[in-house]
Amino acid sequence: MAVRLVNMKDLLLALLAGVIVGVVFKAMKLPLPAPPVLAGILGILGIYLGGMGYDWMIANVFNK
Repeated sequence: MAVRLVNMKDLLLALLAGVIVGVVFKAMKLPLPAPPVLAGILGILGIYLGGMGYDWMIANVFNK
């Protein structure tokens, strides 16, 4: 299972893009294009755990 390091520049650009989108949507009086906080965090966690589970299954179940 390989861990890919994330470049700090990529993280800052993603954060900046999110802030810009948030400001634009609020200025236009539109609802934010994001799920509620807890649901969004759990969704991201589920996606991450699913990817890790897939890698584990490939490495331990199907490579025997």
